[in-house]
Amino acid sequence: MSEPHSTPQAPSEPAPPPGAFSVTLRPLAWGAPFQWLRLGLRDFLRAPFIGLFFGCAFMVMGWALLKVYEHAPAYVLALAAGFLLVGPVLCLGLYRVSQCLERGERPDFGDALLAFETRIGPLALFGMVLLVLEMVWGRAALVVFAVSFDGMPDFKGSLLALVNPENLGFIVAYLGVGAVFAGLIYAISVVSIPMLLDRPVDAVTAALTSLRLVLTQPGVMLLWGALVTLLIGLALLPWFAGLSVLAPVIGHASWHAYRAAVGE
Repeated sequence: MSEPHSTPQAPSEPAPPPGAFSVTLRPLAWGAPFQWLRLGLRDFLRAPFIGLFFGCAFMVMGWALLKVYEHAPAYVLALAAGFLLVGPVLCLGLYRVSQCLERGERPDFGDALLAFETRIGPLALFGMVLLVLEMVWGRAALVVFAVSFDGMPDFKGSLLALVNPENLGFIVAYLGVGAVFAGLIYAISVVSIPMLLDRPVDAVTAALTSLRLVLTQPGVMLLWGALVTLLIGLALLPWFAGLSVLAPVIGHASWHAYRAAVGE
């Protein structure tokens, strides 16, 4: 009697990466942001020269930003705030350093500089989205200035306008517009860039995962955003010099925020 022939099995295909709504989000304690900062400082001290390089790059970019836009006051505050909020894209090298340290590997300066190469497509798409939001934000700020003043004030005048109680309507409108765009950029980027570096997910999945995290745990994430804003604000005071240290510490801390919040 002949034996039955077995049907050849087709090779199994790898499972597709999870969608945004199937990624596990871990619950976060109120003290978690302070723990992330502590871990960020630890990573900075373990690779100080790489951190100082990126920190000084932030400082020089701050000087350049102020110089280039000092004659366009309507854009200055939006672009400066946006520069800080786009920071996660610029911190890719710091994320790579923290990733290597987490794996027990020795960080490499060249690898940190070229960290974007492994995920250049999704990162470029996400960066383009942030750029569009920045352009819309700048245009909205320009409209607020245009309808509030008879002609555009100079750089000093624009700053004085923001602290003059007589311009209460302008102050509320300007800060309101800024809060909407800042909140949106923060919500979609707070953990998305390190996620794109760490996992084979697309830009939409990473952005939606970040947005889910902010919407489901708003208290802790607002605390984290407030801490980052406060520290960066303090770093800006001595002519951006504080960015040389605080920027890399916050960059490393953002990696730990992602690792703590987003499950496997």
